[in-house]
Amino acid sequence: MQVTTKPNLNSSQEWNSQSESNEHIQLSEAEASDLASHLKEKLKLGEAIESDPDSISKMVAGLGDPRGLLRRSFSESLGSVGKVATPALCKAMLTSDQVTVRRAAAKTLTLIGDTDSLPDLLSAFRGDNDSVVQGSAMGAIAAMGEQAVEPILGIIENRQSTEMQIGLANWALTIVGDRAPQALYKATTSENANVRKASIFALGSNIQTLDIEADKNLLVNALLDPSAEIRAEAVTLLGKLDDTETAGPLLVPLLSDADIWVRKNCALSLMKLRATSSIEALQERAKVEDDEVVLNVIKLAIAQLLKV
Repeated sequence: MQVTTKPNLNSSQEWNSQSESNEHIQLSEAEASDLASHLKEKLKLGEAIESDPDSISKMVAGLGDPRGLLRRSFSESLGSVGKVATPALCKAMLTSDQVTVRRAAAKTLTLIGDTDSLPDLLSAFRGDNDSVVQGSAMGAIAAMGEQAVEPILGIIENRQSTEMQIGLANWALTIVGDRAPQALYKATTSENANVRKASIFALGSNIQTLDIEADKNLLVNALLDPSAEIRAEAVTLLGKLDDTETAGPLLVPLLSDADIWVRKNCALSLMKLRATSSIEALQERAKVEDDEVVLNVIKLAIAQLLKV
């Protein structure tokens, strides 16, 4: 699954054709203060904010104001305007030489939630060197729900993505998870281990019990995954469930897993579940465990479970 990284500037180009004369609008401190007060009052009264190109350009220019409260007023006003502000915000996010403007534009696009901004948000996420812009762009992408799943997974799959970008993408999936379960279930069978892990974690973070058969199958399959990292994640998720009767028996075989992290996480999960029925299995494993860290965790689990 690969998502194109070529910037899509159609919305920005359209905005250019409509308002070239507003290209270099700058507000003095006094002008920014007056405009922010005007907008704040209109929002307070529930009145519509002006949405003509000139008004939008001025509000976008206000996103570069050094005063945080004023930037917030401009952002909320642009959010109130809605999709008609998307082209100007996308252009500012992609081309402004002021990092404050790029950050605020990306955050404002979250308020609007216009799916037409998705290509530009992906471009900003991939191409902007500022970590706040990247984080804000990913937040706006995640706010789009199911339509965000495929491009987010594409970022995780892309070998050129940085660790920070992959981390943000994983975070975004946990936000999307409960709104797009079917798309994530499909991703759990991906050939890419990173995609499988991310989708399993996103789904698992929303699972409280194993009453739903699909959720149970998801974690059972993850326990058998060839990737030790995914197996370790699966046993950790099982330990967070309020379902000791079902989760305990699934975990016990993993005490003998070839990977030390899987074994360690398994013992911890059994302890968290207060799975007293696993004491004997833990004691047997303690007799043969050759990793000192894992052995100490197993002994701790046994000691805690004997107190239950």
